[in-house]
Amino acid sequence: MSHHHDHDHPHEHSGEPRWKHDGVRVIKGDQLDPNTAQTPGMFRQAAINAARVGAQKIWAGTVAIQPNAKTGVHHHGELESVIYVVRGQARMRWGDKLEYVAVAGPGDFIFVPPFVPHQEINASTDEPLECVLVRSDNEAVVVNITDVEPVEKPEEVYWVDPIHKHPNA
Repeated sequence: MSHHHDHDHPHEHSGEPRWKHDGVRVIKGDQLDPNTAQTPGMFRQAAINAARVGAQKIWAGTVAIQPNAKTGVHHHGELESVIYVVRGQARMRWGDKLEYVAVAGPGDFIFVPPFVPHQEINASTDEPLECVLVRSDNEAVVVNITDVEPVEKPEEVYWVDPIHKHPNA
């Protein structure tokens, strides 16, 4: 009776073990991809997306926003968004009339559910805001809301990132 291992081990044709090159990926902080549309007032870099790692269901990256930057009022359709504040102070407004407000600082996570009208604001007038962004799809979805008068008008520098386009773009 043979005791040889006759069952197949999952190897790629190259002889490399399965998962070696398409398993867990570490994207170093100094290797983020700035080769994405840039906008005055901020600097954004992609870490996790379809092009870099083949991500199908999420996008992640970093964004640095200048003082006093704000977005227009919008929601992200069915997308869920997570914002992790690394440095600075973020103020979030949300609601049908942006009547609710919350502030997040370093170490805080912000969750934005689907279809919630909201506005992101750098709450500081002199410090940049640095965040990590994660969204639940690799496609950007933004629905701008024009019939709401924002409490804090986005008039200085717009907060624009891979999800939030400049209103005049």
